Amino acid sequence: MKISMYQASVPQFVKVLGNLSNIIDKAQAHVDAKKLDAAALIDFRLFPDMLPMKSQVQIACDTAKGVVARLAGVEIPVHEDTEKTLADLKARIAKAVAFMQTVKPEQIDGTEDREVVIKRGETDIRYTGMQFLLGRALPNFYFHVTTAYNILRHNGIEIGKRDYLGNP
Repeated sequence: MKISMYQASVPQFVKVLGNLSNIIDKAQAHVDAKKLDAAALIDFRLFPDMLPMKSQVQIACDTAKGVVARLAGVEIPVHEDTEKTLADLKARIAKAVAFMQTVKPEQIDGTEDREVVIKRGETDIRYTGMQFLLGRALPNFYFHVTTAYNILRHNGIEIGKRDYLGNP
C-alpha cells in the first residue's frame, strides 16, 4: 500500500493543529484558574533570540496552509499576524484548518514531482512537491508546534505527550 501526498499532508496538519487548539484550551483554563496575565504567556520566548509563543502558532498555521495551497495549485490564504489572545490563536488555527478542509485529495495527489519555488529574499529555492512536503514543510511545521507546546509546558500548563499526539 502506498501513502498519498494528500494523506501525508492535510489529515496530519488538521490533526496536529486540532491537538494544538486543545492544548491552548488547557492554557486558557490554567490562566483563568490562576488569574494570570495571558499576554505574558502569549509573548513568552524560551530564549531571547527565539520567537514568542504566538509566532510559533502563526508559523505552524502558515506552514500548513502554505504547503497545502502550493501543492494544490491555489492561492495561499493570507492571515494577518494580529493575534493578541489565546482565543485569537485558536481562531487562527480554525481558519487554517477550514481552508485545508476545502482542498480535495485529487488536488494534491500526484504532486510528488511538481515544482515548488520558495522565495527567500532574492533567492529562489526549488523543490519537488515531495521534497518540499517531507523535507521542509513537515519538519518546519512540527518544529513550531513543538516549540509552542514547550513554551506552554515550561510555563506550568499541565500538558503531556498525550495532548501533543492526540488520538490516532
